[in-house]
Formats: sequence, structure tokens, C-alpha cells
Amino acid sequence: MFAVIKTGGKQYRVAAEDKLKVEKVPGEPGEIIQFGDVLVVGGDSVTLGTPTIAGASVAAEVLDQGRGPKVIAFKKRRRKNSRRKRGHRQEFTLIRVTEILTDGAKPTVTARRKPEAKPAEAPAEAGEAAATEKPQAKTRAKAPSAKKPAAKKPAAAKPAGKRQKK
Repeated sequence: MFAVIKTGGKQYRVAAEDKLKVEKVPGEPGEIIQFGDVLVVGGDSVTLGTPTIAGASVAAEVLDQGRGPKVIAFKKRRRKNSRRKRGHRQEFTLIRVTEILTDGAKPTVTARRKPEAKPAEAPAEAGEAAATEKPQAKTRAKAPSAKKPAAKKPAAAKPAGKRQKK
């Protein structure tokens, strides 16, 4: 079974377990999102939307949020001393399609839970704290630098030569 979805101004043909990059959509990694703009559902019988299919949606899991490569827009007008340089990195979302849903069904796959960050344990006694801390780096006295040679005096200016008449 496949579907054609519309997101970010583009259309994508997707099937279950497909991975694809789409324009940035809100969601954290591991979260399940739904795309409601389904244009075509195919399989044994094809269903076409006018323009979308009512009650159909595609469930997908967010794998990653990222930014694409830098694109440089450089404009120059020759001989006019005019230049403009502009960089851009497009944001994207990497998703994996989990299900294609029809007739208003709810997704059966649930979002994965994020692993909780463990809080840093505080040392119980001051003696333990001193033992676990890193010793600070010793500062070394700066050695005296070698003296530089004295600068040379500029040579005396020579008198200008006389011009000869021809």
C-alpha cells in the first residue's frame, strides 16, 4: 500500500517503513506526527482525492531534526564595485513512515519515550569532594625574554645632485 502526501509545498509518494527528508515540521525525535493532506491512496484499489481524501492520514515517526548544507548566493555586477554574498542552510526533518491510515483511524504505534537524563550526584562530605575534584594546573613563572638588538640609526641623507645643462 502506498500514499501520496503533501507537506512543505511538495508531494511525496510514501509506503510503510519509508525514510525521507521533508521540510521542517514541529516535533521532537521519537514523536509520532500525522500528515492529513493525503492526495492518493493506492494498493489493490486506488483512491483519488479531490484534492485530498477525507479521513485519510499518514503517521510517521520523527527520527531527526537537522539543517542541510550551506548554499551560497553570490551576486556581482562587473565593473560596478557591487557584490552581495548571502548564505543559507535549509532546515529539514528526517521521518520514517509507520502507517497509512484510512477512514479516520487512529495510529496504533505510540511515540518512543526519551531516555531521562540522570541528575549529577552531589558528594556527601567535603572530604569526598576534595578527593574527586581535579587539582588545578600550576602557573609557571614566565621566563625573561632575550633582549632585542638595538635599532640601527638611519643613514644620513645625501645631498641632491646638481642638474647639468645640455
